[in-house]
Amino acid sequence: MVADRQWGSSSASDAEAGEDRKPQSDEAHSAFTPPLGVPLPAPPEWGHRPAVAGGEHPTSEFAVPEGVAPEPESEPEGSAFTLPPGAAGPSTTQGTPYAAFTPPYGTPKVNLTKEVPWQDRMRTMLRMPVGERPAPERPGKADEAGPAVPRVLDLTLRIGELLLAGGEGAEDVEAAMFGVAHAYGLDRCEPTVTFTLLTVSYQPSLVDDPVTANRTVRRRGTDYNRLSAVFRLVHDITSQGLTLEESYGRLAEIRRNRHPYPGWGLTVSSGLLAGAASMLVGGGLVVFLAAAAGAVLGDRLAWLASGRGLPEFYQFVAAAMPPAAIGVAISASHPDVQASAVITGGLFALIPGRALVAGVQDGLTGYYITAAARLLEVGYLIAGIVCGVLMVLYGGVHLGGAGTLDPEAALEHVERPLIQIIAAMLLALSFAVLLQQERHTVLWATVNGGVAWVIYAALADTAGMDPVPATAIAAGVVGLFGQLLSRYRYASALPYVTAAIGPLLPGSATYFALLNFAKNELNAGIASLTKAAALALAIAIGVNLGSEIARLFLKVPGPPAPGRRAAKRTRGF
Repeated sequence: MVADRQWGSSSASDAEAGEDRKPQSDEAHSAFTPPLGVPLPAPPEWGHRPAVAGGEHPTSEFAVPEGVAPEPESEPEGSAFTLPPGAAGPSTTQGTPYAAFTPPYGTPKVNLTKEVPWQDRMRTMLRMPVGERPAPERPGKADEAGPAVPRVLDLTLRIGELLLAGGEGAEDVEAAMFGVAHAYGLDRCEPTVTFTLLTVSYQPSLVDDPVTANRTVRRRGTDYNRLSAVFRLVHDITSQGLTLEESYGRLAEIRRNRHPYPGWGLTVSSGLLAGAASMLVGGGLVVFLAAAAGAVLGDRLAWLASGRGLPEFYQFVAAAMPPAAIGVAISASHPDVQASAVITGGLFALIPGRALVAGVQDGLTGYYITAAARLLEVGYLIAGIVCGVLMVLYGGVHLGGAGTLDPEAALEHVERPLIQIIAAMLLALSFAVLLQQERHTVLWATVNGGVAWVIYAALADTAGMDPVPATAIAAGVVGLFGQLLSRYRYASALPYVTAAIGPLLPGSATYFALLNFAKNELNAGIASLTKAAALALAIAIGVNLGSEIARLFLKVPGPPAPGRRAAKRTRGF
């Protein structure tokens, strides 16, 4: 007989045939087994799994109860080196993948059109992080080998050396160096510029050793003709794709080029500059001739000191002495002639406005080491002027010749609009010749200098504004026009700006400070020297602000948000 059990119960036939029934197992006597006649309890409702091949089955107590929304599934953790969905794949250049350098959220789109000046294109890329810079755009076969890295770095350094020695700002020098390296395929390139040292480093990939080269700038000059030629070379390299041989040939021609003006022309221009400056502060014809003669003698003495190998400090000392000596002599012999205007005109020709503007510009753009070095150079040159003038004035005061030089009434403020405008334009013209500018830029610099003086005179004389903000506004207009003209011609802005700020230089305030120091009137001397420093800073800041405003009206490549980003600065902490 087969036993039929369910939950431990036996059939009726088994109960009747007790003698033939087998012994029950231990499960029949379990405490968890319901007795006979008691219905089976319902199964607990802890949730059910979906029906599978045998029907519904109870699940674990960790299952989510009915009516409760399940938690959203977490996104899979990604890698920093993988692109998000929808992002463009890694770019390749000459068959070399750049996946290891691709940013985690894709490379931003940068429009490297040839219509935009290379200064703005390269400045935009230079201010990007290295990993976000796009690969260079170079036509050619994918398997074509690129140029030799050492030769490209050497060409880059030589071009940067000429620009830095010519007085160009550190940011523009770095932009030019990066533009040259980028044009020849060295996209992961980092140029660094200080006052005397240029360094460029290139690393092909994360696993390759970097290649670094540097060059030292030992001689500086004021040849804006060569500076403009270098700018044209960089423009042709970045836009027309010159070969290395062609670029080296052009660079050799630039170095061999002679100055556009002879030596005697520079000496005459120095005299005209001093004479025009003396007329700006109220001088007449006699003062004009005396100031011109003093500046010519000072220029010849400076050339003699330079030929003997003396440092630039002593050259400025020698150049400052003849105008001061002629002024003291005129003051002793002809008290009715404005001898102070003669000395002031001579100082106009010596004040290092070019180095001052470049130093302040480097400081405003974040190149503090270069800015500090340039301003220190300006300090030494001004100290040379002070030494040369003070030696003459001190001797004149003790001999009685400079006793009539009264700082309070030395320069009569006379409004002569037409004469002063002509004098300002003549001063800018002479300054442009001294800077060895190209002939077609001299006219624009002359007009820009005349406009600067008109704005300054209208604000300071007619409107009665303080000279410092009036000078800053006039210098801002100079920087604005100079930047627009340079972008229109794809050239440097210095030829259009440096000569134009000549009429705004603080020659009279500097002279008053020196005269008060010679008379042992320290308080008045410090006040005049502070005013001269404020005017000089106003000129430099105004020029830089005008240049930045000009860039707002120019078409700058890149997206609106990150385009032409500057470095983040701290705010007092």
